[in-house]
Amino acid sequence: MCSISFVCLFFCSILSFLMGLIFILNDYAIFIEWEVVSMNSMSIVMTLLFDWMSLLFASFVLMISSLVIFYSKEYMESDYKINRFIMLVLMFVTSMMLLIISPNLISILLGWDGLGLVSYCLVIYFQNVKSYNAGMLTALSNRIGDVALLLAIAWMLNYGSWNYIFYLEVMMNNFEMLFIGSLVMLAAMTKSAQIPFSSWLPAAMAAPTPVSALVHSSTLVTAGVYLLIRFNVVLSNSWMGNFLLLLSGLTMFMAGVGANYEFDLKKIIALSTLSQLGLMMSILSMGFYKLAFFHLLTHALFKALLFMCAGAIIHNMNNSQDIRLMGSLSMMMPLTSSCFNVANLALCGMPFLAGFYSKDLILEMVSLSYMNMFSFFLYFFSTGLTVCYSFRLAYYTMTGDSNFSSLNMLNDEGWVMLKSMLGLLILSIFGGSMLVWLIFPTPIVVILPYYLKLLTLFVCLTGGLAGYLISNVSMFFFNKALNNYNLSYFLGSMWFMPYISTYGIISYPLVIGNRALKSFDQGWSEYFGGQQLYSELVVNSKLNQMLQNNNLKIYLLSFIFWIMILYLYVLFF
Repeated sequence: MCSISFVCLFFCSILSFLMGLIFILNDYAIFIEWEVVSMNSMSIVMTLLFDWMSLLFASFVLMISSLVIFYSKEYMESDYKINRFIMLVLMFVTSMMLLIISPNLISILLGWDGLGLVSYCLVIYFQNVKSYNAGMLTALSNRIGDVALLLAIAWMLNYGSWNYIFYLEVMMNNFEMLFIGSLVMLAAMTKSAQIPFSSWLPAAMAAPTPVSALVHSSTLVTAGVYLLIRFNVVLSNSWMGNFLLLLSGLTMFMAGVGANYEFDLKKIIALSTLSQLGLMMSILSMGFYKLAFFHLLTHALFKALLFMCAGAIIHNMNNSQDIRLMGSLSMMMPLTSSCFNVANLALCGMPFLAGFYSKDLILEMVSLSYMNMFSFFLYFFSTGLTVCYSFRLAYYTMTGDSNFSSLNMLNDEGWVMLKSMLGLLILSIFGGSMLVWLIFPTPIVVILPYYLKLLTLFVCLTGGLAGYLISNVSMFFFNKALNNYNLSYFLGSMWFMPYISTYGIISYPLVIGNRALKSFDQGWSEYFGGQQLYSELVVNSKLNQMLQNNNLKIYLLSFIFWIMILYLYVLFF
């Protein structure tokens, strides 16, 4: 099943990409309406929109999912029911496809909810308490966005159609349409895990690594960004753009700081996804939707590769994810380490890799834009933090001695996993350059003063140096993070967001429930109320049963009693 799925998805991806090229060259779009049911004056219409954006994104999703399924063939080979896993992944991809090609809020909701439901099934795939908790947190956080989307659908009944594409121009000035736009923005913020809904994204790391590679690169978390790219008109010249800019900037900063405190390999990469989502959302809120889309595609390539390499490392280290136990992986797994480092450098924005083209362009457009100092600081400082945790990760995993030697590393690199990684490696190197020529019809030249032009490079170098220094423990005789334990705890736990969204929400209902149990279900009112009534009824029904079981004897006795009463009555009266 792995091989069949891989071949089908791969060919669909190539076909979608070629069609996307034709559509870009001819500035062409196809809008298909299929009337499913028509009764009296009501019609239920299924609509599909094929334009360069949907086809290009679909080709990337299909390409990454085909390589992830190919990778799963070896990664999940010990799983007894691998076909069930592949079916779940295919359902996931189908939901995403439905969301990408829908210009209609109803069909978007189908894909949106499909993603939510299947992601729950995939997060709890390894069945243990931690996975169940993570799955429930993921599902319930995303339900908030689903409700917002349902409200937007209900509100759009006022306009006679759910095809939001028809109303985008109206949305700019109309207050009611801004209400719909704000609901869509809320939905996108939950799906793309912006503050205050960020806590589910690192928790979803309980899923198998191939799923994480798919979820964090091109499917679940990017659905919100893609929806807002389609609704980009709403964010222009309104308070919503400024509000989203603030929240996404803070998300970017919070994830960057949190990743520098984290020791779980997959969680570091998850927090880097959160940081990049913040970057996409913030540039989108400034009105540069093409740049957001461009970064969405390049990020999908190197993030999927990063997760695949992490999966190979975890596979090799007997399912250990702690980076403190790793070391000298460049000796043990040279090819995997090479892929891992290329993906890491692409994430940092190393010149001429995929991430450089989009990140550098975004930061230059930010420098060129009319913007306040706080947001400007968040953009550049978060970029520095990205390089900082990437270098820290490389330092912990690649250099030094292995801290895991007592447990015998497998010291092998599976060829099936490597083939899929090498496919993404080529895309991570050349993808950005290819896309920049495709998406922008004229080459973009940003003219800036040299100190602003070199600011990005300077911030990256400073971040890399900081990442090396904070990792090199021998430089510090005492860990500085422990000196400021409270601050470290606050920054390392995503500003207490996981606690607020789990313990904070469930503790009060649990306390009230406990008191209700003590006072009502186990208190005196129950003893003298329901339980007393119950025991009386039990006694009486037993008596009744006894009378019915001995009916002949009792009938004769009662007959004799009756005769005696009658005789006494006659005698005395």
